[in-house]
Amino acid sequence: QVQLVESGGGLVQPGGSLRLSCAASGSIFRPNVMGWYRQAPGKQRELVAQMFSGVSTMYANSVKGRFTISRDNSKNTVYLQMNSLKPEDTAVYYCNFRQLQKDYWGQGTQVTVSS
Repeated sequence: QVQLVESGGGLVQPGGSLRLSCAASGSIFRPNVMGWYRQAPGKQRELVAQMFSGVSTMYANSVKGRFTISRDNSKNTVYLQMNSLKPEDTAVYYCNFRQLQKDYWGQGTQVTVSS
């Protein structure tokens, strides 16, 4: 089993920045994938960014150039630096950890972009 603990959400004005963190613990193997999904009210959960245990990354088109995903493999922690935030980025952000074809999810952290 893998446990995920997220932190870093909150309220920010348009154009502002936030940094999300997610620490994984438990039975961790490599290779694995760590990433972030988000779900806005009335919408399906969507992939925001993910990073493989190497350096390969993937971003949703809507966040390219504004968000940066990184990870510290020594701490089994993934980060999401979110810059130039827009109201449409408002959502609950979920950390995702995938290994051995199994997905684990964090509890979710609310990000609200509003003036």
